[in-house]
Amino acid sequence: MSKQPRVIPEEIRTWIGEVTGAHRVDTKQVSGGASRQAWFVDAETEAGPRELFLRYDPREPTPGGAFHPLQIEAEIIAELHRHGVQVPRVLAAHPVAQAVLMERVGGDTWFRLIKDEGEQVRTAQDFIAKLAALHRIDAGALNIPGLGPAGPVADHVRAEIAAMRARVDRYGKPAPLLRFCIDWLERNIPDYDGPTVLVQGDTGPGNFMYSGGTVTAIVDWELAHFGDPMDDIAWLSLRTVQDTFTDFPARLAEYERLSGHRIDEDRVWYYRLFAETRLASISPATVDVRASAPAGSPDAGNSLIYGMLHRRLLVEALAHVVGIPEVWVDLPDDERVSEYTSVYDAAAAALSGAVERSEDVLAIRYVKGAARLVKFLAEVDRVGAEVDAAEIAELAGFLNRTPASVSEGRAALADLAGRGALSEHDYVAQLWRGIKRDDYLTRTASGALRRRSWPPLSHAEESTEGDQDRWASQSLKTTAN
Repeated sequence: MSKQPRVIPEEIRTWIGEVTGAHRVDTKQVSGGASRQAWFVDAETEAGPRELFLRYDPREPTPGGAFHPLQIEAEIIAELHRHGVQVPRVLAAHPVAQAVLMERVGGDTWFRLIKDEGEQVRTAQDFIAKLAALHRIDAGALNIPGLGPAGPVADHVRAEIAAMRARVDRYGKPAPLLRFCIDWLERNIPDYDGPTVLVQGDTGPGNFMYSGGTVTAIVDWELAHFGDPMDDIAWLSLRTVQDTFTDFPARLAEYERLSGHRIDEDRVWYYRLFAETRLASISPATVDVRASAPAGSPDAGNSLIYGMLHRRLLVEALAHVVGIPEVWVDLPDDERVSEYTSVYDAAAAALSGAVERSEDVLAIRYVKGAARLVKFLAEVDRVGAEVDAAEIAELAGFLNRTPASVSEGRAALADLAGRGALSEHDYVAQLWRGIKRDDYLTRTASGALRRRSWPPLSHAEESTEGDQDRWASQSLKTTAN
């Protein structure tokens, strides 16, 4: 049975008519952010038609949640519009429901859809110019009641860390890796006394709209907060992992020139770990598991590969900030086969055939995701026992006993590190070896994601990547400068 289309509640439709004076309101749901609904609204008024955009969330805000209620997001956008930032104009925020009405802005969202390299560069450069302009605004001049006054960066960082810790506490189950990261971040807040800026959070490709080489609007401010400009650079580099953003070091050089903020690589790496930890604190159950494939979700295959990507990015950032340049892992021969290889191949072929016969975009996504699960299970069947045995042997060397499983051994190792019985360096190095093994088992399912990692912050850093081993994560290459 096909899923019934979503509809806007009548009270929201009535409210739209009241704030616009429209005698007719037509709505159409469109793809939007990951957490909230997006609607095109066509309002017929006495003055003529108006093309509007509605952000709507039927859920009540989660107390202490990572995402701002839409009323606060509307405050942020409206204040930024007043300061000349390229954001949509807010018409109204519903006084009770999670609904914000804005003027509709033209343009596309997904940067990777730009085929012309020159247009890619122009669009990326224009975004960098607009991000630099945002970071030139005196945060103390911004009147955003929902965020409170801007203070020293370190105070805002401590508040964000406390919020992460509270989310993990509410989760109520062990989350050893996540707690280790939160503790490390709290102990190592950067010594920065420069200007406080408004950080968009999750900034970059996918969260701005563009047309003809120009950014028409920066959208999605649900994670915005006061903080360090390098916080946004870290978020930009995170989004660049998934959506190519031309020559990243060149864009950072432009940012330095236009913003007046020097790129501090140590702070960027701190905030890379900060960003991944913040994302992990939203769904703590996905961090310490070896394969995140939620039961009952038709999109479990994509959850598997993106969960693996973010766990790897988190641990790569953690390894960098504690001073571990690389670890080495012996992995099984790719040519080995299982007696059930032909069965897995048949399952993958059947799913591929289903994709070819379907015209439902969402169904195609789900079936492709199921094919990813089959590829992952094929690898686990082929070499999973050997991979696990190697890690269990390593863990036994630290624990002075043989753990019952890889997961139990990792949890025990985290407990040792938390009690100070194992050095930070040894814990993170062993954790990274384990993550590389998990990544190896997921590699055929992950496809193009399997070699994507944090982009270089300078061309000098980029030139050293050839020294990495075949399963060290490679930076995403781009063709445009």
